[in-house]
Amino acid sequence: MTDEIRDADGCEDCESVEESSLHEEETESVFFSAEEEPFSETDDGEPDIIEEPDAAEQALQAANEKYMRLFAEFDNFRKRTAKEKSETYQDAVAKTVLALLPAVDSFERAMEAPCTDEAYRNGMEKIYQQMTSLLQKLGVEEIPAMNESFDPKVHNAIRQVDDENFGESTVCEVYQKGYRLGDRLIRCAMVSVAN
Repeated sequence: MTDEIRDADGCEDCESVEESSLHEEETESVFFSAEEEPFSETDDGEPDIIEEPDAAEQALQAANEKYMRLFAEFDNFRKRTAKEKSETYQDAVAKTVLALLPAVDSFERAMEAPCTDEAYRNGMEKIYQQMTSLLQKLGVEEIPAMNESFDPKVHNAIRQVDDENFGESTVCEVYQKGYRLGDRLIRCAMVSVAN
């Protein structure tokens, strides 16, 4: 009798209620089976999440690689500019010293000349000492030449002399002193070489 009343009121019958409950159970089971795929059971019974690299992690890795490349490029730039700065300083010192060397040569020749005025000679020696001490402070060294064996890298031979007092290929006379700044050659020594 209750079934007839329900039909008259427009309610669902028992069969339709049972079908709807079956339909809900199927959707719930499908829902749970779809959720269970990314999980796996660990030994302690807790679900373990299987991680897959997602777009955020890939973007982070790409950003890290870009940062490392940029850091390496900046480090190379810093080293290169420091080297260029050092070389620029060496170039400037070498050019300045090369421009001053004729004055140093002139002072040396003036000191070798005979002079009767002792005060004048003392003044010239003091100026020459100041110039040579300045060159030493800059790191400029004189290239040894007299009585040394001839080295074409640092000596410029302008004459060969037959002299038995000197050994073969030995510098016997220096016309102009040579100078170097560290490992860098500023000016070759102009010399005569004995055969």
